[in-house]
This record gives sequence, structure tokens and C-alpha cells, in this order.
Amino acid sequence: MRAVASLVVTGLVALLLALCLATSAHAHAVLIAAEPADGSVVTEAPKTVVLRFNEAVAPTAVSLLDAAGKPRDVTIRAVDQSVMVTLPADLPQGTQVVSYRVVSQDGHPVAGSLLFSIGVVTGSAAPVGDGVLHALIWLARLGLYLGLFAGVGGVFFAAWIGQGPAGERLIMWSLAIGLIGAIASLGLQGVDLLNLPITGVLTWAAWASAAGTSLFPALLLAIVAMLIAAIAWRSPSFSAAWIRTAVAMICVGLSLSVSGHAATASPQWLTRTALFIHGVGLAFWMGALAPLAVLAWQRKDSLLRVLGRFSMLAVPAVALIALSGLALAVVQLESFGALIDTGYGNILLAKLALVSLLLTLAALNRLVFTPAIAREFHRTRPLQRSIALEFVLMIAILGLVALWRFTPPPRLLAMSDDVPLAVHIHTDAAMFQVLIAPGKVGQNDFVLQLMNGDASPFAAKEATLTLSLPDRGIEPLERSAALGPDGYWHVKKVPLPVPGRWHMQIDALVTDFRKVTLEDDFEVR
Repeated sequence: MRAVASLVVTGLVALLLALCLATSAHAHAVLIAAEPADGSVVTEAPKTVVLRFNEAVAPTAVSLLDAAGKPRDVTIRAVDQSVMVTLPADLPQGTQVVSYRVVSQDGHPVAGSLLFSIGVVTGSAAPVGDGVLHALIWLARLGLYLGLFAGVGGVFFAAWIGQGPAGERLIMWSLAIGLIGAIASLGLQGVDLLNLPITGVLTWAAWASAAGTSLFPALLLAIVAMLIAAIAWRSPSFSAAWIRTAVAMICVGLSLSVSGHAATASPQWLTRTALFIHGVGLAFWMGALAPLAVLAWQRKDSLLRVLGRFSMLAVPAVALIALSGLALAVVQLESFGALIDTGYGNILLAKLALVSLLLTLAALNRLVFTPAIAREFHRTRPLQRSIALEFVLMIAILGLVALWRFTPPPRLLAMSDDVPLAVHIHTDAAMFQVLIAPGKVGQNDFVLQLMNGDASPFAAKEATLTLSLPDRGIEPLERSAALGPDGYWHVKKVPLPVPGRWHMQIDALVTDFRKVTLEDDFEVR
């Protein structure tokens, strides 16, 4: 027994150290700028639409619904942190709707729509999101959590605490539902990525697309955890069950710590470790409920002994769950106001309310109902009802957590509040991307990214930026750009004294006899 425990502890320490050393940082992508801007009215049809994100993304589907309500074909390509959408040349006047779906570096699909009008605003309908798909994704995620926490956790409890099978039917059903949920989650992820109808889950493209995201290894670990737990339930000896269930619980923690919003937040040594601890602790707690309820219902002689063992470990387990959850909340929220101002914060508030009820029931079980059983063994019904209510509250909490799949955390939303203004200028001769920081009245830094029409680097000997604001009588202000080590041209500390729609001209000298000039306007706040 000691050798087995030593092996398990050593394995846990090694895995936690590996998680702590994982330093690659990704984040849920956020659209921070678009050209044309969302809701803008332009005089002429643009050749391209540029969607700029806070990180590099992989576009999976972009569609265009023109002002006549007709779907149109577009071509797309990703350049750095932007997705460039080439539009057809014969767009009618009126409001156009560009819908996009990209994959962020944390593996989550990000979808949205951009509306701009040519000449005049018309009543073109915006696309409606597929509520059925989102409901199925939520349901599959809830089933996955049930398998990981009630299923794997239940088998672990039976092997390590209960020292025998109890609650088999609920635990086995949880594992079965969890396996179905894991497989369904992968297929539905592909449908969501490619913006397919629900029947698209039957196509190879949906599964192949989902397999290329970070969700795939997370689901693979979850499936391994549940399969090992199912095998461990039939183990012929306790020692085999101990080892198998310990490995299964480690896979539960790893599954939660390799993908998702929190797993990709910085600092990853903290968030990944906190997720590991949070997941394993929750599986320990929820996994105990079904076996304990069955023991109380059947009034087994081992009930008090099992309750004593569980109570001894439950207090530190709940403390670890609380501390790891607090660390994750601090990272994701960044401010108390986000609890009220964001959907993510609202879900967290609802979760905390349910957790408070859960802790109250746990305290009653430990301080009231268990001592009552010790005095009068037949008084097990209050404990049984309390444990059943705990299980219901746990499922409700998991349902709330599954909603976070559709809600970016406040730390990511905050990233879009302090980003440079982006202007994209595209002609047959060249394609210039201009970043203006902070894009407000005062001194601003300009970064000129000069490219050819195919997004290859544009070779220039010199670059000049000229700004003017004719409406306020500000004549052209010319500044020479300097080529930086990043390969871009920089103009620093350019004064923009008043708000308004400024005119920008960029002259790129290719040779002594050839110069490329691009012009556009941008709004200063």
C-alpha cells in the first residue's frame, strides 16, 4: 500500500511540475478592429474587408449576404493577426452582412457578423445564430462533466475511500453519458468551426477540423480517464483499482488543464495548476455523493466508517477547490465590476450562489446529520436527502460552467479596450496596414505595414506619412518614417490635436523614378 501511494504521489508531483513549466500563452481571440468599420456607410464598394483580432487566428468560414439578401462567394486569407476578405466587384447599394467564424489559439471558435452599407442603409437582415447547435454543445459539455466528475470520481471513491462498490448504476451511467458527451463535443466543435448545419456532424470535414484544435487532446484525455475508470470498476484487486483510478483522476485534471479559456490565460504555471487541482478536487467531492447516498439508503454497516474517512479528506479537498477557484476567478475577472458588467461575471455570481448552498449542505452533513447517525443509526434519511440535493446542485453548477463555452472572460474583453486603431488600405498596386496607437487625441505612434497585393513584403526605399484634417482647417502635416527591426515603418509621437475624420496619405518610394501612394481616412476619438 505504501509503495502504491508513493508511486501515485510521485506521479502527481511530476505532472504538476510539468504543468507549471508549460509557458506557451494563448488567449480567446477578440475582434478589435474592422475595415470598413461595423455599421459604417461608405460611398464606394470596398474591394476587401479586413477583420483584425488581438491574436493570430485561423479562419474557417466567412460568408457574405449582400443588400439584396443574396449569398455571395468571397475569398479569405489570414495575414498576421488579420483576416482579409476579398469581396465580389458587383455588390448592390445597401447594407451588406459579413459573417465570420475563426479558431482562436485556445481552440475555441469565435463567430460574429460585420455590417456595412454602400451608399445607403437598407433593411438587410443580419444572420441569426444557431440556437439548436449551441444547446447541443452545452448539453454535450454537461454530459462530459458528469462523466469526469460523477463517473471517474465515483470509481475513485469506491476504490480509495469506500473500499468496495456502491452506487454502481449511477456511476456507470455517468461514465456512459460522459463518453457520449466527449465524442459529441468533438463533432459539434467541427460543425461550429465550419458553420455547418447540424447534419454536418456526419461529414468527415467537421471531425477533421475539430481534431486540429486544442479541444482534441483535452477530449482524448477525458475519454482515456473514463475508459480507465470503467476498467478499474471491474478490477479483481484493490491494488489494481488504486493504481487505475489514480491514473484516471490524473487524466481528469490534465483534460481540464490543456484547453479552454482558463487554461490559456497567463500566467499558465498558475492557471493550469489551479485547473488541475480544481478538477481533481471536484471529481473527489462529486464522485463521493452517489456511493454515500446508496450506503445511507441501504443503511450499510460500513456507512459511518466511510463517512469518517471521507470527512477527514473532504475539508482539505474543499479548501483546495476554493483556493484554486479563487485564483482562476482573479485571473479571469481582473476587476470586481466585471461580475456585474459581463455575462461571464453574471454566470460566476450564479455559480457562487449555488456553491454557497452546496457548502451549507456539506456543513449540515458533517456537523448535524452524521453525528445523528452515530447516535441513532436508523436516522439516515436526512443525510440521504441532503446528499441527493448536493448532487442536484452539483449538476446545476456544471450546467453554469458549461455556459462559459460561449462567453469570453472579462480579461479578454478588456484587451479590446486598449488596442491601436487599425486602417487597411488596399489597391491593385499595394496593400498597406496602418496601426495608430492609441488612436486618440494627443501624441500617437504610427506603424506602417507595407505589403504587395498578395501580402508579400513591399520593398521600399523610403516611406512618408502625411496627415490633414480639412474640416478643421489643418493643412497637410508630413513626417518621414523609419524602418524598424521588425520590418515595418514607424512614425513616432505624431500630434493629433483635435478629434475628427483625418485624411492619411502614405508615399512609398520604390525607386528614384517610382513611388506608390495610398490614401484613406480614419476617425480620431
